[in-house]
Amino acid sequence: MAASIAHNEASKIGSVLDRFTPGLVDRIVVVDDASTDETPEVIRSKGAVVLTHQRRSGAGAAIRTALKYAVAEGFDVVVVLAGNDKDRPPEIRRLLAAVEDEGCDFVQGSRYLPGGDFGNMPFYRQLATRYLHPLLFSLIVWRRFTDTTNGFRAIRLSALQASGIDLDQPWLDQYELEVYLFYKMVRLGYRVTEVPVTKIYPPHALGYTKMKPITGWWSILRPLFLLGLHIKR
Repeated sequence: MAASIAHNEASKIGSVLDRFTPGLVDRIVVVDDASTDETPEVIRSKGAVVLTHQRRSGAGAAIRTALKYAVAEGFDVVVVLAGNDKDRPPEIRRLLAAVEDEGCDFVQGSRYLPGGDFGNMPFYRQLATRYLHPLLFSLIVWRRFTDTTNGFRAIRLSALQASGIDLDQPWLDQYELEVYLFYKMVRLGYRVTEVPVTKIYPPHALGYTKMKPITGWWSILRPLFLLGLHIKR
Protein backbone atom coordinates (compact mmCIF):
# COMPACT_ATOMS: atom_id res chain seq x y z
CA MET A 1 0.00 0.00 0.00
CA ALA A 2 1.16 3.54 -0.74
CA ALA A 3 0.09 6.36 1.56
CA SER A 4 0.34 10.08 1.06
CA ILE A 5 -0.68 13.15 3.02
CA ALA A 6 -2.32 16.25 1.61
CA HIS A 7 -3.55 19.58 2.91
CA ASN A 8 -4.80 22.00 0.26
CA GLU A 9 -2.81 20.29 -2.50
CA ALA A 10 -5.46 20.43 -5.25
CA SER A 11 -2.90 21.83 -7.70
CA LYS A 12 -0.38 19.03 -7.10
CA ILE A 13 -1.98 15.86 -5.73
CA GLY A 14 -3.38 14.91 -9.13
CA SER A 15 0.13 14.93 -10.59
CA VAL A 16 1.33 12.72 -7.75
CA LEU A 17 -1.36 10.14 -8.41
CA ASP A 18 -0.84 10.27 -12.18
CA ARG A 19 2.75 9.13 -11.65
CA PHE A 20 1.60 5.75 -10.31
CA THR A 21 1.81 3.09 -12.99
CA PRO A 22 -0.75 0.25 -13.03
CA GLY A 23 0.17 -2.54 -10.63
CA LEU A 24 2.84 -0.53 -8.82
CA VAL A 25 1.05 -0.93 -5.46
CA ASP A 26 -2.05 -2.76 -4.27
CA ARG A 27 -3.79 0.38 -3.04
CA ILE A 28 -3.20 4.12 -2.97
CA VAL A 29 -4.46 6.00 0.09
CA VAL A 30 -4.32 9.74 0.69
CA VAL A 31 -5.00 11.22 4.10
CA ASP A 32 -6.69 14.56 3.56
CA ASP A 33 -5.71 16.67 6.56
CA ALA A 34 -8.79 18.92 6.59
CA SER A 35 -8.26 20.60 3.22
CA THR A 36 -10.44 23.58 2.40
CA ASP A 37 -9.89 23.39 -1.36
CA GLU A 38 -10.80 20.66 -3.87
CA THR A 39 -8.08 18.23 -2.77
CA PRO A 40 -10.52 15.42 -1.77
CA GLU A 41 -12.38 15.65 -5.07
CA VAL A 42 -9.15 15.46 -7.07
CA ILE A 43 -8.03 12.39 -5.10
CA ARG A 44 -11.31 10.58 -5.68
CA SER A 45 -11.27 11.44 -9.38
CA LYS A 46 -7.96 9.59 -9.65
CA GLY A 47 -9.34 6.47 -8.03
CA ALA A 48 -7.42 6.68 -4.74
CA VAL A 49 -8.90 6.11 -1.28
CA VAL A 50 -9.43 9.26 0.79
CA LEU A 51 -9.18 9.23 4.58
CA THR A 52 -10.47 12.55 5.89
CA HIS A 53 -9.49 14.48 9.01
CA GLN A 54 -12.27 16.83 10.07
CA ARG A 55 -9.75 19.27 11.54
CA ARG A 56 -6.14 19.85 10.63
CA SER A 57 -4.12 17.53 12.83
CA GLY A 58 -0.58 17.58 11.45
CA ALA A 59 1.70 15.41 9.34
CA GLY A 60 2.41 12.94 12.12
CA ALA A 61 -1.25 12.46 12.93
CA ALA A 62 -1.98 11.90 9.22
CA ILE A 63 0.75 9.28 8.91
CA ARG A 64 -0.62 7.60 12.04
CA THR A 65 -4.07 7.47 10.41
CA ALA A 66 -2.60 5.88 7.29
CA LEU A 67 -0.64 3.29 9.25
CA LYS A 68 -3.64 2.29 11.34
CA TYR A 69 -5.73 1.95 8.20
CA ALA A 70 -3.08 -0.26 6.60
CA VAL A 71 -2.91 -2.53 9.64
CA ALA A 72 -6.70 -2.80 9.81
CA GLU A 73 -6.84 -3.67 6.10
CA GLY A 74 -4.24 -6.42 6.47
CA PHE A 75 -1.38 -4.91 4.46
CA ASP A 76 2.18 -6.04 5.15
CA VAL A 77 4.13 -3.01 3.94
CA VAL A 78 3.33 0.69 3.58
CA VAL A 79 5.26 3.17 1.49
CA VAL A 80 4.84 6.77 2.62
CA LEU A 81 5.46 9.60 0.17
CA ALA A 82 4.73 13.30 -0.12
CA GLY A 83 1.46 14.64 -1.43
CA ASN A 84 3.04 17.78 -2.92
CA ASP A 85 4.70 16.12 -5.92
CA LYS A 86 8.26 16.08 -4.57
CA ASP A 87 8.67 12.29 -4.68
CA ARG A 88 8.59 9.94 -7.68
CA PRO A 89 6.22 6.98 -7.23
CA PRO A 90 8.07 4.72 -9.74
CA GLU A 91 10.98 4.73 -7.26
CA ILE A 92 8.76 2.83 -4.83
CA ARG A 93 10.23 -0.26 -6.48
CA ARG A 94 13.63 0.58 -5.00
CA LEU A 95 12.21 0.74 -1.49
CA LEU A 96 10.18 -2.44 -1.88
CA ALA A 97 13.17 -4.32 -3.29
CA ALA A 98 15.03 -3.70 -0.04
CA VAL A 99 12.05 -5.04 1.91
CA GLU A 100 11.36 -8.06 -0.27
CA ASP A 101 14.86 -9.04 -1.41
CA GLU A 102 16.97 -7.96 1.56
CA GLY A 103 14.47 -8.54 4.37
CA CYS A 104 14.57 -4.96 5.63
CA ASP A 105 11.92 -3.66 8.01
CA PHE A 106 12.42 0.05 7.39
CA VAL A 107 13.77 1.52 4.17
CA GLN A 108 14.65 5.19 4.16
CA GLY A 109 14.79 7.07 0.87
CA SER A 110 17.92 9.19 0.53
CA ARG A 111 18.33 11.97 -2.01
CA TYR A 112 22.01 12.17 -1.08
CA LEU A 113 23.15 8.65 -1.93
CA PRO A 114 24.69 8.04 -5.37
CA GLY A 115 21.76 7.68 -7.75
CA GLY A 116 19.57 10.05 -5.74
CA ASP A 117 18.73 13.63 -6.65
CA PHE A 118 17.53 16.75 -4.87
CA GLY A 119 17.00 19.02 -7.86
CA ASN A 120 16.51 22.70 -7.15
CA MET A 121 16.31 22.44 -3.37
CA PRO A 122 17.09 25.79 -1.69
CA PHE A 123 20.64 25.92 -0.34
CA TYR A 124 19.63 26.52 3.27
CA ARG A 125 17.53 23.35 3.14
CA GLN A 126 20.50 21.43 1.82
CA LEU A 127 22.54 22.54 4.83
CA ALA A 128 19.86 21.40 7.24
CA THR A 129 18.84 18.13 5.57
CA ARG A 130 22.22 16.97 4.27
CA TYR A 131 24.47 17.95 7.15
CA LEU A 132 22.88 19.20 10.37
CA HIS A 133 20.04 16.75 10.96
CA PRO A 134 21.78 13.60 9.64
CA LEU A 135 24.85 14.38 11.77
CA LEU A 136 22.84 14.77 14.97
CA PHE A 137 20.67 11.74 14.22
CA SER A 138 23.69 9.57 13.41
CA LEU A 139 25.41 10.58 16.64
CA ILE A 140 22.37 9.62 18.68
CA VAL A 141 21.84 6.20 17.10
CA TRP A 142 25.56 5.47 16.60
CA ARG A 143 25.10 4.68 12.93
CA ARG A 144 25.72 6.81 9.86
CA PHE A 145 22.73 7.88 7.78
CA THR A 146 22.69 10.37 4.92
CA ASP A 147 19.08 11.60 4.82
CA THR A 148 17.08 11.57 8.04
CA THR A 149 14.31 14.06 7.22
CA ASN A 150 13.05 12.52 4.00
CA GLY A 151 9.50 11.23 4.44
CA PHE A 152 9.76 8.86 1.44
CA ARG A 153 10.16 5.45 3.09
CA ALA A 154 8.84 1.90 3.30
CA ILE A 155 7.75 0.31 6.59
CA ARG A 156 7.07 -3.34 7.36
CA LEU A 157 3.95 -3.06 9.50
CA SER A 158 4.76 -6.04 11.74
CA ALA A 159 7.65 -3.97 13.14
CA LEU A 160 5.19 -1.46 14.57
CA GLN A 161 3.92 -4.06 17.02
CA ALA A 162 7.09 -3.75 19.11
CA SER A 163 6.43 -2.82 22.72
CA GLY A 164 8.95 0.01 22.50
CA ILE A 165 6.98 1.90 19.82
CA ASP A 166 4.09 4.16 20.77
CA LEU A 167 2.85 6.24 17.85
CA ASP A 168 -0.19 7.52 19.78
CA GLN A 169 1.76 9.97 21.91
CA PRO A 170 0.33 13.50 21.45
CA TRP A 171 3.78 15.05 20.94
CA LEU A 172 4.10 13.11 17.68
CA ASP A 173 1.24 14.84 15.85
CA GLN A 174 3.50 17.01 13.69
CA TYR A 175 6.79 16.15 11.94
CA GLU A 176 8.16 14.54 15.10
CA LEU A 177 6.56 11.20 14.23
CA GLU A 178 8.73 10.77 11.14
CA VAL A 179 11.95 11.17 13.12
CA TYR A 180 10.63 9.14 16.04
CA LEU A 181 9.76 6.16 13.86
CA PHE A 182 13.15 6.18 12.12
CA TYR A 183 14.92 6.41 15.50
CA LYS A 184 12.91 3.56 16.99
CA MET A 185 13.49 1.25 14.03
CA VAL A 186 17.25 1.68 14.44
CA ARG A 187 17.42 1.55 18.23
CA LEU A 188 15.18 -1.50 18.51
CA GLY A 189 17.44 -3.45 16.20
CA TYR A 190 15.25 -3.77 13.13
CA ARG A 191 16.86 -4.10 9.73
CA VAL A 192 17.14 -0.54 8.43
CA THR A 193 18.74 0.69 5.23
CA GLU A 194 18.77 3.65 2.86
CA VAL A 195 18.19 3.60 -0.91
CA PRO A 196 18.67 6.44 -3.39
CA VAL A 197 15.55 8.38 -4.37
CA THR A 198 14.64 11.62 -6.09
CA LYS A 199 13.13 14.61 -4.32
CA ILE A 200 12.38 17.46 -6.70
CA TYR A 201 10.98 20.71 -5.34
CA PRO A 202 8.18 22.20 -7.49
CA PRO A 203 8.39 25.79 -8.70
CA HIS A 204 8.23 28.26 -5.83
CA ALA A 205 5.07 29.78 -7.33
CA LEU A 206 3.24 26.51 -6.66
CA GLY A 207 4.36 26.47 -3.03
CA TYR A 208 7.20 24.02 -2.47
CA THR A 209 6.52 23.37 1.20
CA LYS A 210 4.01 23.98 3.97
CA MET A 211 6.64 23.61 6.68
CA LYS A 212 6.95 26.84 8.66
CA PRO A 213 10.53 28.14 8.91
CA ILE A 214 10.92 28.05 12.71
CA THR A 215 8.24 25.80 14.18
CA GLY A 216 8.55 23.28 11.37
CA TRP A 217 12.27 22.86 11.74
CA TRP A 218 12.01 22.67 15.50
CA SER A 219 9.45 19.92 15.00
CA ILE A 220 12.03 17.71 13.27
CA LEU A 221 14.92 18.71 15.53
CA ARG A 222 13.36 18.37 18.96
CA PRO A 223 12.86 14.56 18.80
CA LEU A 224 16.64 14.25 18.60
CA PHE A 225 16.99 16.02 21.93
CA LEU A 226 13.97 14.44 23.61
CA LEU A 227 14.93 10.91 22.57
CA GLY A 228 18.68 11.35 22.84
CA LEU A 229 18.37 12.65 26.40
CA HIS A 230 15.73 9.99 27.23
CA ILE A 231 13.14 12.62 28.09
CA LYS A 232 10.68 10.89 25.75
CA ARG A 233 10.38 7.23 24.80
